[in-house]
Amino acid sequence: MLFQIKSYLKFLWHSKNEHAVHSPFVFNLLTKCFYDKKQKPEYSILKNYRKSLLENKNFIEVTDFGAGSKVFKSNRRQISKIAQTAGISPKRAELLFRVSNYFKPSTILEIGTSLGLATSALALGNTNAKVTTLEGCPQTANVAINQLSKFDCNNIENVISEFGSFLVSENLQSTIYNLIYFDGNHSKKATLAYFDLLLPTIDNDSVWIFDDIHWSTEMEEAWEIIKNHKKVTVTIDTFQWGFVFFRREQEKEHFIIRA
Repeated sequence: MLFQIKSYLKFLWHSKNEHAVHSPFVFNLLTKCFYDKKQKPEYSILKNYRKSLLENKNFIEVTDFGAGSKVFKSNRRQISKIAQTAGISPKRAELLFRVSNYFKPSTILEIGTSLGLATSALALGNTNAKVTTLEGCPQTANVAINQLSKFDCNNIENVISEFGSFLVSENLQSTIYNLIYFDGNHSKKATLAYFDLLLPTIDNDSVWIFDDIHWSTEMEEAWEIIKNHKKVTVTIDTFQWGFVFFRREQEKEHFIIRA
C-alpha cells in the first residue's frame, strides 16, 4: 500500500491534462472519450449489472491458477464480496465503455473475465464487436456467463482456460485483435509473456489496455519495458491503466494523463 501511495504522488506530480497535449490523436481521445461527461443509456445497464452482483449472496468455489495451469489456491467466496473487491469500479467501467465506443473495435480480447463487469462495458461499447474473454476459474466464469446473458450481452465468447495455455494454443499469427484489455495476472513475468505472445495480433489501430501498471515494482518495470518496445509508438499512463498504441504514423511519445 505504501508503494502505491508513493507511486500515485509521483504520478500526480508528473501528470497533465488535455491542455498540455500537442498530439491531435491523443488530444481527441482525451476530449472526446476520456473526458466525455455526457450520460449514456448504457451506464444504467452497467449500474444494474453491478447491483445484481452486489445483491447475490451465493457462495462459489474460486480457483486461482499458477504457471502451467497448476492450482495454487482455492476458496469459497460470496459473489457479492467478489464484486466489491475484484471487479472494475463504476467510473472505470464507464470509461472502458467509452473507449470501446470511441474506437469501435471489431474484435476484442479480455484477459481476466472475473464476474464480467468489464466484459459488459466492452461489449456494450460496440455491440457489433466480437468479444472473447478468458477466465481460468470455471465457477467464476459460469457466474459471468449467466450475468452477461441476463443483461443481453450477446456478442461475447466466454473461454474457460488458463491464459498462457490459451494464447500458446491459438493460431495468433492469423488473428487480429483491435482492442485487448489485460486484467488477468498482475505479475511482470506474465504481463510480458502475454505482451510477446499477442504482438502478432496487432494492426496499426490496435489499442491495448493494461490494468494496475503501478501495482508493484515489478509491474512498473513491465510497463517501462512495454513503453520502450520498438513497435510501441504512443502510451498513456492514467495511473491505474496503461494505454498502448502501435500507430506507425505517430512519433514515439509517452503521456501521463489524469483521467
